[in-house]
Amino acid sequence: MTQTYSRIATVTGATSGIGEATARKFIAAGFGVVGTGRNAKKLAEMETQLGDAFCGVAGDAADDSVLEQLFTSALDRFGKAIDIVVVNAGRGLGGSVKDADLTEFEEVLKTNVSAALALLQKSAQKMLDPQQKAYPKSAADIVVIGSVVGRHISPFSAVYGASKFAVHALAEGLRREVGPKGIRVSLVEPGAVLSGFQAGAGYTDEMVQGFEDNFGPLLVGDDVANAIHFMVSQPPHVHISDLMVRPTRQDYP
Repeated sequence: MTQTYSRIATVTGATSGIGEATARKFIAAGFGVVGTGRNAKKLAEMETQLGDAFCGVAGDAADDSVLEQLFTSALDRFGKAIDIVVVNAGRGLGGSVKDADLTEFEEVLKTNVSAALALLQKSAQKMLDPQQKAYPKSAADIVVIGSVVGRHISPFSAVYGASKFAVHALAEGLRREVGPKGIRVSLVEPGAVLSGFQAGAGYTDEMVQGFEDNFGPLLVGDDVANAIHFMVSQPPHVHISDLMVRPTRQDYP
């Protein structure tokens, strides 16, 4: 008997952290998921663990051919078009405006802004016509993972925060464009989340321990995944456009 899925989602950066937790949460909720990431081995492991509900697409989320494959893979695997897109892939960069290593900045911009914009654009183009016909009987969601430092300036990560300010602007611009046509564009702004992000951003062990001492217990990927699932599970006419999730003890940013 062929498995039927209530919704079909794609999640970028699905091999770790918030992305992996979101993919697993969606599958537990009865969704089919197409996940992408650069770690082909981890994607294969997730396919084995999660079964037919998960389809992995290895590659760079900044590559248009990879983005296109997400949508074609959904049709091939599930026989249905994607109606949830989670724009999660990203990377950090520690350091202030004065001290950040700018040799890393172009890659941060490519991953956090250019790749996010490409997926936002492709998702809107793919989803617009079907959703205009389907609304309000069914929902279509584009969920963008931002950051508290994309809203509140933090000196120790101001350069990374600038990339998230840009993503927030893109998300709000798209919301105003396609929201009236039935597509919900939502922004999730996590605070300190314990994941592989810190190592990739170049944060020292002492800095991460400082987060734990000052703000802990810190969030984990499941905490943010729960928030994302809550947003996309609302009735089609209900839109939670912005949601900030912090550890209880995190006062700032």
